[in-house]
Amino acid sequence: MKESDFLQYPAYRKLALLANTPFDLAKEGNLTPARLAHFSGESAGYRLLYGTERVTDEVMQALFELAREAHALEKMAQMQSGAILNFIQGYPSENRTVLHTATRDFFEHPNQGKVALAAAQQAKKEVDKLQSFIAAIDQGKQFTDLVTIGIGGSDLGPRAHYVALQHLLKEGRRVHFISNIDPDDAAMVFKGLNLSKTLVVVVSKTGTTLETQANEAFARAYFTKAALPPEKHFISVTSQGSPMDDKQRYLESFYIWDWVGGRYSTTSMVGGLLLSFAFGFDIYWEFLRGANAMDKAALHSAPDKNLPLLGALLSVWNRNFLHYPTLALIPYSQALSRYSAHIQQVEMESNGKHIDQKGHLVQFATGPVIWGEPGTNAQHSFYQLIHQGTDIIPLEFIGYKLSQCGQDHTLQGTTLQQKLLSNLFAQAIALAVGQKSANPNQQFQGNRPSHILLGKQLTPFTLGALLGYFEHKVAFEGFIWGINSFDQEGVQLGKVLAKKVIDRFADPQHSPAYPLGDAFVKQLETI
Repeated sequence: MKESDFLQYPAYRKLALLANTPFDLAKEGNLTPARLAHFSGESAGYRLLYGTERVTDEVMQALFELAREAHALEKMAQMQSGAILNFIQGYPSENRTVLHTATRDFFEHPNQGKVALAAAQQAKKEVDKLQSFIAAIDQGKQFTDLVTIGIGGSDLGPRAHYVALQHLLKEGRRVHFISNIDPDDAAMVFKGLNLSKTLVVVVSKTGTTLETQANEAFARAYFTKAALPPEKHFISVTSQGSPMDDKQRYLESFYIWDWVGGRYSTTSMVGGLLLSFAFGFDIYWEFLRGANAMDKAALHSAPDKNLPLLGALLSVWNRNFLHYPTLALIPYSQALSRYSAHIQQVEMESNGKHIDQKGHLVQFATGPVIWGEPGTNAQHSFYQLIHQGTDIIPLEFIGYKLSQCGQDHTLQGTTLQQKLLSNLFAQAIALAVGQKSANPNQQFQGNRPSHILLGKQLTPFTLGALLGYFEHKVAFEGFIWGINSFDQEGVQLGKVLAKKVIDRFADPQHSPAYPLGDAFVKQLETI
């Protein structure tokens, strides 16, 4: 078996040796204010505090060397300029550019390549069309509700960002989401809706996504039954020329392109339409500005100014050298209650790969399992296992100095926001240093690594920057591992087999036999 490039880097061997004696956070006197100040970086309105990770200057220097040997920064620049990075060498693959950054590259772009410039011009054309469309909706005041139908990247990212900005919801506007093919999902959304005042946006790049097609048909039936023409209420977000690019069936069609992966599509029309409808076009524009600011930070050669690279290197250290298989993403912000689910897809659909870009099986761990819930709720749920369980689980915290809504209350000398942040900081410290006790049940081993992504306030701009941070962190991981972070063959097999089972439901007499599927279907007869 051919050894992957990742294992051959000189820095890899250096890091493997350093991992034998990682920094002891629990040793008395090791975790100091000076250390916390030293291990930090800053980009696009965020500070990354990683003094509570098991790293030293020597470890960080070796990680920076690893990034250089893997040409991670060069690959990021190539990605943002329009090079073809979505490929598997020597095998059929998507063989595409990766240009979700072009969907927000309308600001300063001195190093923008011709391919990226052309993509940005295409994206800007849709943004301008969206601005006019939203202005007409606002002027007409006919529509109060928007139902968005999509799945995967067409749902998780847009939904997470809608929830994150709900405090800015325009008066008289509501957004609802249908993703699951479970008919109860759609039935509950349409229950009580005034359909005459409702728009439905259907999102599918290919126009052929099974779950989305089924839910669209279900939704159209509601309008037909109410004697409302669906073509005056339905909007599509799809590829130009797809089955959903049909002016006879849709009030308007907005375009996305094959150089935008679904999980990276929130800043495109996939998220732009619903964010603009809900909050106003200006809020969406600020969101794009924030994402673009982090795009530029991801090109910075100084590691302490490049938070996505720093985050990726800490992830690689924990995953490949300290051998921790999962990462808990814990936002100390209720507005980010759906963010862990979104980043779970961005990371796990991108870097859940067992071959490298040369088509060889890798001999090392790739994408970690991402999971999480908001603090402080999580503290009263699964933190017991994180503090005293047998598996060490690194944490990535997100927190803000100021509350989002600006409403607070002082109790016993401190505000609720101060109490929230106190819990965040206390958890990072407790996980790192632990607690010694003669009572074994009250002993905490410590050396549970974490880092904090800290911002001033969660705004449309900083929300966009947060999205950019995670998108580029994931890309940097893939560049370092030498895998393709931009396709998702792993979701295809189940889709193909599901179609065979569906055919047996539809016409068991004439559809091709599928014994394994039949065995499950027959179990329904016994219930």
